[in-house]
Amino acid sequence: MTAIAEAQEPAPNLDWWRGGVIYQIYPRSYQDSNGDGIGDLAGITERLPYVASLGVDAIWISPFFTSPMKDFGYDVSDYRDVDPMFGTLADFDELVATAHRLGIRVMIDLVLSHSSDEHPWFRESRASRYNPKRDWYVWADPKPDGTPPNNWLSIFGGPAWQWDTRRQQYYLHNFLVSQPDLNFHNPDVQDALLDVARFWLDHGVDGFRLDVINFYFADRYLRDNPALPPERRNAHIAPQVNPYNHQEHIYSKNQPENLVFLKRFRDLLDEYPGAAAVGEVGDAQLGMEILGQYTREGEGVHMCYAFDFLAADPLTARRIVDVFDHMDRVAPDGWACWALSNHDVTRHMTRWHLGDQAARCYATLIQTLRGSVCLYQGEELGLTESLVAYEDLRDPYGIEFWPEFAGRDGCRTPMVWEASNSNGGFSRGKPWLPVAPEHLGKSVSDQEKLPDAMLHHYRRVIAMRSAHEALRSGVQRDTVATGDVLSFTREGAGERVFAAFNLGGRTDTIPAPAGLWLPIEGVGGSELNDGAGGLILGPWEYVLLRATG
Repeated sequence: MTAIAEAQEPAPNLDWWRGGVIYQIYPRSYQDSNGDGIGDLAGITERLPYVASLGVDAIWISPFFTSPMKDFGYDVSDYRDVDPMFGTLADFDELVATAHRLGIRVMIDLVLSHSSDEHPWFRESRASRYNPKRDWYVWADPKPDGTPPNNWLSIFGGPAWQWDTRRQQYYLHNFLVSQPDLNFHNPDVQDALLDVARFWLDHGVDGFRLDVINFYFADRYLRDNPALPPERRNAHIAPQVNPYNHQEHIYSKNQPENLVFLKRFRDLLDEYPGAAAVGEVGDAQLGMEILGQYTREGEGVHMCYAFDFLAADPLTARRIVDVFDHMDRVAPDGWACWALSNHDVTRHMTRWHLGDQAARCYATLIQTLRGSVCLYQGEELGLTESLVAYEDLRDPYGIEFWPEFAGRDGCRTPMVWEASNSNGGFSRGKPWLPVAPEHLGKSVSDQEKLPDAMLHHYRRVIAMRSAHEALRSGVQRDTVATGDVLSFTREGAGERVFAAFNLGGRTDTIPAPAGLWLPIEGVGGSELNDGAGGLILGPWEYVLLRATG
């Protein structure tokens, strides 16, 4: 365990999130404290000194609520308690207290768009058409021929409607059949979910990651979605083999009523100084436009989780320029939270076939862009996607679309803390998913001993971001792609920083910035090489300069 000095509890800084760095923890796979092969809250608490040593501002913990675990916690059966496999509410309170002593804020993953079909709310709702919770979920009569009320599709495959014999109606499920969608058009549902948020705020959390924030409302008239032309289809949200990509989801999500609810949610957050929220926008075509709507100052969430850098397409200089140009057009005042990897996508080391030098370049790049940053556990070690055998798969998504799509288990395998045994220090028992043998050589304990390891590089670039307010919250100007080289300036708090990254495999030259500049030290960038033709950068080299006048 990394030893560091304890810090005071986080100050109630309303803007800590603006440019902050958030470390995502997938609790099943972080640290098992009791030997049952599943990570838990006490395990996270044990590893918090390590997290603090990274220099991050906050952690985001994926769901740990009571659940039948058909979607591994994203199917909640009790919003106000901890599932026994993860521990107790007292364990959570201890986690929060320890994190705060170490200067780390705690965000938790709230899944409000749907619950488990084992939630008492749904059990009551499905019992009859006349009970007090009869319209707490999205119910609809069949068409005259008995088929579902419209053409909406589930992300997990097949129709988004399931027949219920008790009510003789269909209920909506945008994900698994066992994840019925709540009816946000009912104000009682909104009130109940806001009470859930208040419960956790009263337990000391500093904010929330809001799962699929744009799915809260469905069109009240249940109109059919139109077809999406093939040239507009992409796999940002669902794999290409999923017919979900064949529709433009203008009625099954992204409804205008959501803005009214988000204002209510924001008003609640504002009662707790320093509380913040990041919304996951699940939309492949309109994600940036929604980001702009949902992060309006004081009207919605503080930031939105952007999928632009989570796609399979290589993250080239041109693509980054296009993303920021698009954001400037449709969401000029919006605030993004950028990520390269998470618990739902192939790890970016594998997704983009990165070597060590390229991975360090991207790690530095994301810390210099305007917006906030989410890092996914193990990213700081340079972990690759694990190959999980079919017989070991646990993810229902992968099982459904195997073998064309292997699901999400490969990015969810356990964290590797040491290489002394096949479990990587994660558990004394058999892990719920196999530890990848190729990960053992990248363990935390091994990298701690190597000054130039990937782990220390992440620490350096996170510290760099914290040290330069221009990088943390300043404006971003002159974002340009010159061949494979991305360059831009960041300005704020009286300082100006110039950044250039060669995101390709050949040496390239760009014009040197006008004025007097000095290299920013300690981040492992290339030496300043100002040739007669400009600034020369070799493959995957980058340079960061600060203006001196």
